[in-house]
Amino acid sequence: MKTGSSGRLEQYRSRYARLRSGWIPATARYQTWVAGALSGESRILDLGCGRGGIVERLGEIGRWIGIDADIDSLRTHRRPSLPRCCAPSELLPFPKCSFDIVVASWVLEHLATPAAAFREIARLLRPGGRFFLLTPNRMHLLPRASGFIAGLRPVQAAAVSLVYRRRPADTFPVAYRANTAGDIERLATEAGLRLARLEWVEDPSYLAWNTPSFLAAVVIDLAQRGQARVHLVGELIRTKP
Repeated sequence: MKTGSSGRLEQYRSRYARLRSGWIPATARYQTWVAGALSGESRILDLGCGRGGIVERLGEIGRWIGIDADIDSLRTHRRPSLPRCCAPSELLPFPKCSFDIVVASWVLEHLATPAAAFREIARLLRPGGRFFLLTPNRMHLLPRASGFIAGLRPVQAAAVSLVYRRRPADTFPVAYRANTAGDIERLATEAGLRLARLEWVEDPSYLAWNTPSFLAAVVIDLAQRGQARVHLVGELIRTKP
């Protein structure tokens, strides 16, 4: 049984799914998109792999490599057999066209220089290769508030610990410089990537601790229509030869 923040999120996501027929969380959509692109011969880079994530569920298909700028996360990765190395997203230690797929979940919001990271992703992808992303949408109220307090690191760490029950060591600075549809499309075009699809997905679970707060979060998220929904799921394709 899952406990803590992850268990709470799943509980309220299940409740929301019962209220909104056909709703699928952004994490599930992201995983489905990635799974649909995999084959046994795929070469996949998990960018910002942290301590686990999508490779724990899909890592048996294809050849995966993890990379992260945080060495402690790499040392305690939940899939010890995963080849992994420590490097920033803006300077990736692989030859050109090394990968068929690059995946990045909860990474773009932390990039201080996203243009450099997008160029590196494009460089590493073979022509026609795919980049899948999952990230908060800066147009939503929650990332806006997070961005507002981002400069106050003690305040940000305390807020993240309270909301997500996350250790201070797992709280990283946010920049939100690649976190709108316009940002992503511009950065992609400049790097030689084409935006193939992008979806905005609501999720009230992040503001829900009990039934009253859950109902309030549902009202807030329903008010955040269209491109203001809290999560972005995207697929980009390398166009440059």
